[in-house]
Order: sequence, then C-alpha cells, then structure tokens
Amino acid sequence: MEKTILLCAGGTGGHLFPAEALAYALKSRGWSVHLATDHRAETYGQNFPADETHIIRSATPSVKSPKVFLAAALSLWHGYRQSKAMLKRLRPAAVVGFGGYPTVPPLMAAVRLRIPTIAHDANAVLGRANRLLASRVSAVATSFPEVGHANAAGAKIVQTGNPVRQMVIDASRVPYPRIAADGSLNLVIFGGSQGARFFSDLLPEALAKLDPSARARLSIVQQCRPEDIDRVRAAYAKLGVTAELAPFFTDMPARIAESHLVISRSGASTVCELAVIGRPAIMVPLPGAIDQDQSANALVLAKAGGGWVVPQAELTADRLSRELTAFLAEPGRLAQAAAAAKSVGRPDAVERLADLVERVAGGERLGASTGV
Repeated sequence: MEKTILLCAGGTGGHLFPAEALAYALKSRGWSVHLATDHRAETYGQNFPADETHIIRSATPSVKSPKVFLAAALSLWHGYRQSKAMLKRLRPAAVVGFGGYPTVPPLMAAVRLRIPTIAHDANAVLGRANRLLASRVSAVATSFPEVGHANAAGAKIVQTGNPVRQMVIDASRVPYPRIAADGSLNLVIFGGSQGARFFSDLLPEALAKLDPSARARLSIVQQCRPEDIDRVRAAYAKLGVTAELAPFFTDMPARIAESHLVISRSGASTVCELAVIGRPAIMVPLPGAIDQDQSANALVLAKAGGGWVVPQAELTADRLSRELTAFLAEPGRLAQAAAAAKSVGRPDAVERLADLVERVAGGERLGASTGV
C-alpha cells in the first residue's frame, strides 16, 4: 500500500512555501504527498509537488460580526465533513498543517479519525488556528525556540525550524556581495505575498531626499501591487534611479542573495529565509496585528544583530533617507549584519520536520492528545 502524507496549508506564500519544501523532502523519502488548501493556492502553489490537490471549504471567523462568525462556522463545518470523506478515501499515515483556518477542517477530521497529526507554526507567536488545534494534535512543530501562546501544546512542542524551499538553500550558497568604495548598493524591497502599498509610498519619497550622488549608487528590486507599479516606476524614472518592479518575483530568494540590504515586512517565512540566505534587513512589522507575530519574528533576527526592527509609524521618509546615507558611508555594518543573520538560520529545518513527520506517522506519541 502506498505511503501517503496529507499536507494542509492556507493559500498564501507564508503557509504554502514551507509545506512545499516538506513535500519535496517527503517525496524524496518515498512518500506520496497530497495537499489540502483553498483557492488561493492557484497563485502561490504552482510549483507544489502534490500527487493531488484538494480544495477544502473554510473561512476565518470574526468575533466583531455575529453574522460573519456564523457564516464562517458553517463553512468550517462543511469543510470538516468534506475532509472526513477525503481522509477515509486517502487513509494517510499522518496529516500535517501549516497554519491558517484552512488547516482546521482536515486536522480536526484527522484527530476524529485517530490519524496522527502535526501542526507546524512558522511564527514566534502561535496563531489562533494552531492554538485551537494545539491540545488535540499529536505534535506541534515550531520555527523558533520560544513561541508565545504555546502553553496548550505542553510537551508536544518540537522546534524544527521553518522549512525553506530548495531555491532558498541554493541562494544561501551565494556569498554576501562585496560593496566597493562608491560602488552600487543593491536594495530589495517587498511586503510579503500580498505586497505593501506602504513601501510604494515611502521609497520614492525617501530616495528623493538623498543626495544625488548617493541616490545614483542605489539599484532597486521592488515588489509593488499592480495598481502601484506605474506611479512608482514614474517616480524612480524622474529621480534617475535604476529599478526593477513587479507584483511578484518567482525568483525572490536569488534576488535576496544579490542584495546588500532588504527592506520588508517580517512574516515568518521572510525572516527565516533572510536568516538562511544571510542578508540584513530593515524589518517593518505589519501594524495592527492582533498577536503582533511579525514583531516577535523580527526581534529574533534583530537580537542576533542581523537586522533592525522599525515600527511602520516610525519609518518616515526622512529616517529612511538617513539610514541609507549611513549604510552607504559604512557598508561594513551591512556585511557584519549579514553574517549575524546567517548565524541563526536553520537550513536543515525541512529534514528535521520530515524526521518528525515520520516519527509521528510511525506511532510515536509526544504527549497526550484529546479527541474532538
């Protein structure tokens, strides 16, 4: 009988990319891999090596609106029933979730059917969906040694690191590029899989405040939302700045490897990839997050000396202009931060997680599990 593992992930890059890395690792070990996800995977799951992809109904509950909450609960219930039927057909050896509410129906169904389960959380704060699942699953895998809101998992927590894609491992072999005196400084700017209008507004204004000789030394790769590209391109052209803009770069790890400095949000995948590749970053956590998970992620890299955390409200055009001027004057600071970032990278995370999956699939119990 074919050995099967079901991976579950929400359809964003932050959820799908670690699952994709694990899928390749498991397939190299002889496992058949299926994916349960939502419709968004059409954008970010194009390279996912699943033997079959299952679109599961789900929704994110909101306590602010009883109507939305009830509609979400109904959708999750339908997803649960859909997942039970799928699992009875597939009979996987284990089910692994990577966070987000689309993972709740299949993991709950797997617990009900007594199939071994793992919830992986990429962030330094356990997400709400994984908090709901933590007491029920067989194991909780984490990216960082200390994770907030993880009390419910107890002895079932195993730190594996956050799996990164093969293209990130390949990029990690590229040495930090030397910055020659008066040479070019390569900047990569992105805001996660959804982009960030904040950076499209901030960067042109900050660069306009630079001394023209400093501005001429910048080479930019920037992710912009489609509706922002034309105005950002026009602003850079007016300033004489060399820039490559796109809504999404499929080769982002290679772009990061070519950079001297990254300016970005601080989602878990972003922080982990920066650490594995070894590139310094000015990290701007997404404001307004309930659990402040991006701030917690960024602090892991910042405490190691591999980057700087700046709240969005504090990163003005004047401040960014001053920071870039200082880095151009003392590029050695960036090289030191790059080495510090790489010191906390976990390039072996995918193999560690694959080992845990095989242990749990083989019946190892890391702690008591409750039913649904």
